Amino acid sequence: MGIRGSSTTSLFFDGCRVPASNILGKEGDGLKIALSTLDGGRIGIASQATGIAMACLDASVKYAKERKQFDRPIGDFQAIQWKIAEMATDIDAAKLLIFRAARMRDAGEPHTKEASMAKLFASTMANRHANQAVQIHGGVGYIKDFPVERYFRDAKITEIYEGTSEVQRIVVARSLLK
Repeated sequence: MGIRGSSTTSLFFDGCRVPASNILGKEGDGLKIALSTLDGGRIGIASQATGIAMACLDASVKYAKERKQFDRPIGDFQAIQWKIAEMATDIDAAKLLIFRAARMRDAGEPHTKEASMAKLFASTMANRHANQAVQIHGGVGYIKDFPVERYFRDAKITEIYEGTSEVQRIVVARSLLK
């Protein structure tokens, strides 16, 4: 459906043997290593989602300046202005969540909750604003001649991989309730 530039496939390691010298980390630490990798991946997915939202904003601002209705650019209308203002505000908020999680990771600090919060917010935000970008573009936003159609499709996966939005909520809640 989306991210067509990324090929996804299944890998099978049936009967695969790994020499002891090639094991990552210590024996028995596999889950810990995998979860740490997920934390980093979630920061990356949050960044991807934010990039998609930024592209939606750029396309929407450009279109709102060019498209005219009633002899005025549609950007003159409050309904469009509010959509654009919300996009810009949410993008900044997502960036701050991402920067905090990335700083903590770089400092070697625990950051599972912060990575999940960044991914949850950014992926939800990207989907909401990809939808708004299509709305701003009207009928042409639904056709492949305009990039927001692709952004709409690309945004969806960010709520799914590296843990769904529901999983992110569980991670954040458990971190707060423990």
